[in-house]
Amino acid sequence: MSSVAIIGDIDTVSGFRLGGVKQAEVVNTPEEAIAAFDKFLDDEISIIIITQLMANEIRNHINRKIGSDVLPMIIEIPDKDGSSEGSSDQINDLIKRVIGVEMVK
Repeated sequence: MSSVAIIGDIDTVSGFRLGGVKQAEVVNTPEEAIAAFDKFLDDEISIIIITQLMANEIRNHINRKIGSDVLPMIIEIPDKDGSSEGSSDQINDLIKRVIGVEMVK
């Protein structure tokens, strides 16, 4: 596994493409996001960056597909409109997936 991929709106994806990310999918619907996510899993991408808005839309699908696996690492980023309300704490989720223990604040 190697490489980075981005899933999101046109503005976000364009910014990452300008930054050198070659694996990129512009999505507008949850169905398109699921298709792109599955494609990147099949391509054995190690880091999948996805906008929080799309990640929230396909949260159940992401959890079913990756379960407790460490890779690919899923990184959620705000889209052009900023952070979404109620977004999960990614670092705590990642720690829980990697070591199996939830960090308490």
